[in-house]
Amino acid sequence: MFEGKAGEEMSDAILTEGQRSLRDEARAFAREQVVPQLLLDLDADKVRYPREYVHALAKHRLLGLRFSQEWGGRGLDWSHEVLALEEIGVLGSSLACLFSLPSIVGEAIHVFCSREQKER
Repeated sequence: MFEGKAGEEMSDAILTEGQRSLRDEARAFAREQVVPQLLLDLDADKVRYPREYVHALAKHRLLGLRFSQEWGGRGLDWSHEVLALEEIGVLGSSLACLFSLPSIVGEAIHVFCSREQKER
């Protein structure tokens, strides 16, 4: 990797403080919250939908990052979401897909639903 000022990696040099913080938060989640057995069970089709994993993502406020705080998100942009997705996806594409599902479904609700529908 290229080195930037004061030993920073170039990829870090182009990220904002907030982006680095979220990336590090997602990286810590992936390292500390995802147990290797979950990955093995997903690969062996022993687990169809790991609710505990999704609940842990929600508890750490990592779901729906782009949605406004009013609706439980953080009001961040796509670059933040992609950074978090990349860190979560290091462990496997199935976990990255599960991470992104609330954003995919939520995008339709966020863009096309009325306030009343969002409240429901």
